Amino acid sequence: MAMTNRERLLAVLDGKSPDRIPWIPRLQLWHNARLAEGTMPTRFRGMTLREVEQALRLGTPARAGRVFRERYEGMEIVVRQEGTDEVTEYVTPVGTATRRRVIEQHLTGYADSGIDLVHPIQSERDYDIWEYVVEHTHYDPTYEEYRAYETKIGDDGLPMVAAGDCPFHHFALRLVGYDRAYFELNDRPARVERLFKVMTDVERERLWPVLAHSPARLFLHGVHFDSQMTPPRLFERYITPFYQEMSAVLHSHGKSLACHADDDTRLILRQTREAGFDMAECFTTAPMVTCTLAEARAAWGTDVIIWGGIPSVILEETTPEAEFEAFVRDVFRTIAPGDAFILGVADNVMPHSLIERVERITELVETLGTYPIRVPETTSAA
Repeated sequence: MAMTNRERLLAVLDGKSPDRIPWIPRLQLWHNARLAEGTMPTRFRGMTLREVEQALRLGTPARAGRVFRERYEGMEIVVRQEGTDEVTEYVTPVGTATRRRVIEQHLTGYADSGIDLVHPIQSERDYDIWEYVVEHTHYDPTYEEYRAYETKIGDDGLPMVAAGDCPFHHFALRLVGYDRAYFELNDRPARVERLFKVMTDVERERLWPVLAHSPARLFLHGVHFDSQMTPPRLFERYITPFYQEMSAVLHSHGKSLACHADDDTRLILRQTREAGFDMAECFTTAPMVTCTLAEARAAWGTDVIIWGGIPSVILEETTPEAEFEAFVRDVFRTIAPGDAFILGVADNVMPHSLIERVERITELVETLGTYPIRVPETTSAA
């Protein structure tokens, strides 16, 4: 009897062999864009995203499960709209920090988040404010909400629960911005590292136990790590120790830890494995970045599950049909016999992707993806 996609995912997480390679791409942006433009293909009109996934014989990524909600004490959070900007003020007894994001309505369907224009930490005095915010943040379990979501997903997939980012990268991406983060680290190392410690201590004390004791199995923590923006030296100093400790806690409770790997990870493959990650989700490969699927398999073996392998650009008209076909076949050849692998699109099936190519991959999975995979050797294209 054929496995369900849920059973396939659990088999992969447990280091076992599925009946065939799971094929679970993210179709959200493509679906949003078709609705926004009114260009949904006739056969999918009136269908929900889940119904389109089922029609294409795909698993569902199931990324909306939550096991906690953040609660803030001793402060007021004010959110207002100013034109296309969303302004959030964190009003605390020690001062007010402000975040400003632009959310263009015409991008609805093409993007899944806004763009930061103003970050909460703009000057040295803002560090005290943000420390206060962190110290007064709590994580309330929402386990019943998660169980209801998992039931809704059913056999189509296994929820992957987003749980945040490590202090170093959250600081760089969200609190000060990449353009200032490394200047801050150079100019005020003690002040920055003190903030990292506060952030780590609060997560360790309040968040990790909520995750560890939750009914969820798979957690996503850590996003957009990149060879350039989180290079090996900084990764080893600030990221590896955090995740070695966090992953040990989760592993001791039978949980699995994934990072969102939709950047160029070629120079940090070893560091990703040593940090304790069980999975690299939305894993992106050449030609979108320099890292190849073969390089990742060589560096990780079966220690790190790859969820990805199909760069979104090959689903577009700019890639000739024959090149697309050869690329996908070579992916199967590279991952053979198929251990520790979930086929997906990095990072999304984009708005201009050809949905016929998604369907063609479904056909190839059903013909070539049976475990153990055996595909005749040809010239490599992946």
